[in-house]
Amino acid sequence: MLVVACIKQVPDTTQVKIDPDTGTLIREGVPFILNPFDVHALEESLRLKDKYGLRATVISMGPPNTEVTLRKALARGADQTVLLSDRAFGGADTLATSMVLASAIRRLSQAEEVALVICGQQTIDGDTAQVGPGIATRLGYAQLTLVDCIEYVDLPARKVKVRRKLRGRHEVIEAPLPALITVTREINRLRYPTVPMRLMAEEAAITLWDNQKMGLDEATIGLKGSATQVRRIFSPERARGEILGDGANEPEKAAQLLLGKLIEKDLLYL
Repeated sequence: MLVVACIKQVPDTTQVKIDPDTGTLIREGVPFILNPFDVHALEESLRLKDKYGLRATVISMGPPNTEVTLRKALARGADQTVLLSDRAFGGADTLATSMVLASAIRRLSQAEEVALVICGQQTIDGDTAQVGPGIATRLGYAQLTLVDCIEYVDLPARKVKVRRKLRGRHEVIEAPLPALITVTREINRLRYPTVPMRLMAEEAAITLWDNQKMGLDEATIGLKGSATQVRRIFSPERARGEILGDGANEPEKAAQLLLGKLIEKDLLYL
């Protein structure tokens, strides 16, 4: 049986620059990283592989250079990686992205039964947290979000028990397999690849599925299949700060100036 981890290669947000004329991301020379939440999804799939004997498959939709990220997954211990790459997939919103990923998982299940699909809670470039639930809905899988602990997987009974991290409390819930789980960063501590595994990953084959292989209707994928479109990306304007007095040597004077400013802006009433 398979455990499938869905990962995404994203721009390093500390390095992102925006073209002031077009309002779009400048991608040239921008380093890419594995989405931080997805690293934990990958790690959890490998732990389930170690504990329950599942085969760990990693899939990612992206441009050809996503192969670098998939090799990192192989170096950590994944059994198989699939790159979903085609110009027809480009420009996809969460709706169209979940369509391609769900179709790939369905294709994998034709060769070997899928027990679990694991995604990161969200990506740092979109922050929507919609792709995982979208995949679950399309596949008809049980959906378990914000999971910070998988308590057990019972393969013969076809059920999984998890703990969900909610605001101010936790929820423990049991669901039937197959299920899709989105995980928080707290779920595990990451392993690091060994030198032999790194060397093996450099020589390993990456399976490529383009749309000729997938056979999806182009009206349902990529830009054409997206219900939403990004018209402009921009950095929010921020008001310049103001230094009020010498806080180190005149703390009382600085405090009085601050109070005066707050009262002046109707942010404090005395």
